[in-house]
This record gives sequence, structure tokens and C-alpha cells, in this order.
Amino acid sequence: MNGRFAPSPTGRLHLGNLRTALIGWLWARSTGGSFLLRFEDLDPAAIRQEHYQTQADDLIALGLEWDHNPIRQTDRIEIYRDVIRQFVASDAVYPCYCSRREVREATQAPNGPWSHGIYPGTCRSLSAGQRQAKEASGRQPALRLRAESISLGFNDLVSGHHTGIVDDFVVQRGDGTPAYNLVVMIDDLNDGIDLVVRADDLVDSTPRQLFVARTLRRPPPEYGHVPLVLNEAGDRLAKRDGAVTLPDRADLGQSSAEVLTMLAASLGLAEPDEPVTAQSLVPRFNPGALPTTPWRIPANAL
Repeated sequence: MNGRFAPSPTGRLHLGNLRTALIGWLWARSTGGSFLLRFEDLDPAAIRQEHYQTQADDLIALGLEWDHNPIRQTDRIEIYRDVIRQFVASDAVYPCYCSRREVREATQAPNGPWSHGIYPGTCRSLSAGQRQAKEASGRQPALRLRAESISLGFNDLVSGHHTGIVDDFVVQRGDGTPAYNLVVMIDDLNDGIDLVVRADDLVDSTPRQLFVARTLRRPPPEYGHVPLVLNEAGDRLAKRDGAVTLPDRADLGQSSAEVLTMLAASLGLAEPDEPVTAQSLVPRFNPGALPTTPWRIPANAL
């Protein structure tokens, strides 16, 4: 199965990122598939140029090599815009003039008919005159894909069956930037990705991405959402927790090879002090035996 790792170059990869990358790499290699590195870099305000290289270096340090040259979403902007133009031509999208605050207020209103976070379709049926009035106010519209709150389910290869409501979600922001749920599926389809391995905090976004594939009439990849890495308190692992990156671990005297052992041990693929390489883990990998609960790292290990 062909896999990928798709970080945003906003900082150093931490142990949770590296563990997910290891799982995805092992899954691809154990099935004879390719593995791609793709940078999700469409938010220029968050990108730090040096982290294209630091993130690639961290993967190399663990032995997680990739096929082909690393991909940058910023190099594919016209591909995404072509798809958006197709959606406009087929009336699959409509302009939405709602601010985030207005959407939040509409979905959080007491006794309101809409579940939290589900867009209520405010701009779906605006008349031409109403749209002209909105545009005259100077508000730049986003584009929303028509889904009309359908229910869409999928079978996750790690966490089982999930079903989610797909609202009319944004595929192009008001500033003209193609949105995440659109571009990630276009990338996966165009790159021939069969299996998306990522952290399970993204599971709720999957039905929207599947709806993009459905709209494009193309078969989507399968998914394996893996549990997060948590600190001792049960919170998502973050930089504030201490030694969470490879340079942090090096400062504690732990080599990249020893970090790989720690990650492999957390997956049941190695003993805690067993020297391993990424390649040596390939024949040991069994996706059916992956942990289904978070890996919690004690404070004294950070």
C-alpha cells in the first residue's frame, strides 16, 4: 500500500509526529508500497522555512527514507484551483459570506436545530440580489461544497467504523486559498495514496475528505488513525512537556537510534533496550497488532 507523511513545516517534529511517521512508513514498506513526504504549507503565516529541512532530517535520522522528491502543496496551487473551477462550473459550490463568529453563534444557539460545528446552510440559497448586497459590503466570500449534512461512514483499519455528518464545508477561504479538506484529498488521489496513516485527532475530518472524493467520482484511500502520544497528565504531547524532539533527546544523551527503539517499543515491536533499525522492524510489523490506546509518556522520561 502506498503511504505518505504530510507534516506542516512549522516546527521540529516531536515524538508523536515521529511515531506516526514510523507507523506509516512500516505499513507502506511491509506491503511493498511507496512512501512519500509531502509538506502541507498553504498557510504562509505559520510556515518556518528552516523546518522543511529539519523535518526531513529528523525522518532520515530514524531511517525513514521516502520515494521521489519531497512534495510541497505550494507548488500545486493551480491544481487545486482547477478543481475549484470545476466545482464552480458544475454548481457544486456556492459563495458563503458568513464570518467564523457568525457560524459559531448559529451553531451554538440554545435550542438551535444545528449541532455544534455543523454549518447551517445560511448562504446556500441566497438570491442574486442578496449576494450582490453581501458583496457590496466588501466581504469576500469563501466557497462551500454542497453536502447538505449527509451522513457518511468509513471503516478505519485501526479504530473501526466511524460515521460523521458532512456539512457544506469550505473548500476555498475568503482570501482565495484552497482549504485543507479539499487539498489533502486531491493530493492523496493524485499521488496514488492507498492508505493514510495519521493521528486519531483527525478522524472527524475524514468524512468531509471522503465527500471530496465522492464529488470527484474517484475512489478514496483507506485510513488508519492511530492513537495520540500523551504526557503523564493525559494531555496531548507538546513542546512545553520538555524533551519531545530529537535535538531535545540528544541533549539528554539519547541518540536517534535509541529514540527509534523507544518508539518501536511503544508499538510492541522491540524490547525497551533492543538496538533496531527501521528496516529491521519491517518484518515484525503487523497492523492488526497496533495499539488502540494512547501512548502516555511519564514526566521523568521527558
